[in-house]
Amino acid sequence: MIKFDRRLIKSFDWMTFGIIVTLTLIGIMTIASATRPAIEGADRPDFYLKQIVWLCVSLCALFIIVAFDYVWLQRFAYVFYGIGLVLLLVVLVAGKTSLGAQRWISIGPLTFQPSEFFRLAFIAGFSAYLTSGVAGGLGRLTWPGVFFFAVLPMALIVKQPDLGTAILLFSLFVVLCLVKGLSRKLIAGVLVLGMIALPFFGHIFWEGLKEYQKNRLVAFLDPEVDPSGIGYQINQSKITIGSGGLVGKGYMQGTQGPLRFLPEKHTDFIFAVFAEEWGFLGSLVLMALYLMLFMRGLDTALKAKDDYGRLVAAGITAMFFVYFTVNISMTLGMMPVVGVPLPFVSYGGTALLSNFIAAGILICIRTRRFELFYPHIW
Repeated sequence: MIKFDRRLIKSFDWMTFGIIVTLTLIGIMTIASATRPAIEGADRPDFYLKQIVWLCVSLCALFIIVAFDYVWLQRFAYVFYGIGLVLLLVVLVAGKTSLGAQRWISIGPLTFQPSEFFRLAFIAGFSAYLTSGVAGGLGRLTWPGVFFFAVLPMALIVKQPDLGTAILLFSLFVVLCLVKGLSRKLIAGVLVLGMIALPFFGHIFWEGLKEYQKNRLVAFLDPEVDPSGIGYQINQSKITIGSGGLVGKGYMQGTQGPLRFLPEKHTDFIFAVFAEEWGFLGSLVLMALYLMLFMRGLDTALKAKDDYGRLVAAGITAMFFVYFTVNISMTLGMMPVVGVPLPFVSYGGTALLSNFIAAGILICIRTRRFELFYPHIW
């Protein structure tokens, strides 16, 4: 039963909402510019139109999420997490393969990437585990907990392979443990064990990579080893960003995307297209928007009404931060290319929907921080 309270609108987090909508609109504009044809009159991909449709769907999902107290998320956290694990298993058995990776599930005309939604299920499930008392205190974090919330999901995602999401899950695991309060002895023990096991697991990791993933790591270490081959993406990304100069070439005036010099221009490397058209100053403005989002998320975590809300808000903020950091570093050649999109800006319906759901949960936590509202699921 839902009892609506007008104070819900008054306390709504319009700042977070405004930031994510602004970032999405910037993304749609950049997608439209990046995918425009080089020859006037040629056929134009409709990626930006699809992104507009997904924005409308995502907005509806966000408002539905905000309409309920996030207590429902804690109650069904394990259910969501279990469904997420099952979907990851389904991907390995009957998933759709594209570009050398098996990450998608197709149901009729609908194709989605379960790992995009699993990251939210992970935050919800692991936060519920840490606040349930089952862990028995993080200094005594149980091995079954480590297996089900760290080893198992990361192994399933690496198998797809999706190294970007695997990096995210590991980061979220560490962040949530630290936010809850991890003993220094346990941190030191994990670091020592990691250093001892690094050569052994490093060999297994390298042998388990696909050829294109090995090439990406080689290209990261030395982009000039094969500038027209494995180093092409990184080199072209740097050229695209550098050509923007201080103020950029102007909107719809970029050349690297339309002339197809830059691969994945509307997804993984969309920041390079933006930097070419808006320059260094425009890039600073974009980064300032993300900084505001991160600061708002941290403030929401600090002001949450309960421990679960604090952990979930911190986890969602960390998720946005890791994706942002990895994507920007990747386009600048500071990290290997791992296929991580720029949140709210890169093209992708599943990613946009999951990001808006995450933002909706973040807004919900802040909106209900005073225990003033009555919407619940019973």
